[in-house]
Amino acid sequence: MAAWQWLLDSAGVVLLLFVLYGFCLVVRRRVLSRHGGTFELSARASGRVRSAQAGRGWVLGLGRYHDEQLQWFRIFSVSPRPRRSWTRAQLRITGQREPEGQEAFALYAGHLVVECSTPSGLVELAMSPSALTGFSAWLEAAPPGTDWDQPRRH
Repeated sequence: MAAWQWLLDSAGVVLLLFVLYGFCLVVRRRVLSRHGGTFELSARASGRVRSAQAGRGWVLGLGRYHDEQLQWFRIFSVSPRPRRSWTRAQLRITGQREPEGQEAFALYAGHLVVECSTPSGLVELAMSPSALTGFSAWLEAAPPGTDWDQPRRH
């Protein structure tokens, strides 16, 4: 086989893999959002919060409310499992702010940064103002039978 034919076949295989990957991403997003409760949610690990390079460490993703959990999925992953998840009792909003400096380019347009405390440390989440309203309501809500006299665990 001539070198140009081998190169053309290789380019065709690479193109097919890219199309297949894109198709898998679309199908995955449809499956995740099938039952509702999904929204665009970016996350930054606790070790990178307020780092010297403020725009670094953000990963784009999808959030999904599932029972008592907020599940976070990386946007460019084909895995059906959440990358991180937090229970309602683990999260507490400690502040919110507009994206600063380079963060505005690393996040979805119009998103706000929400600082949350968890048992494993601080985590920053970025979401739209309407998603933040839903997130706050979800955190404050509790299922029937919740003992309101019992202090909230951190």
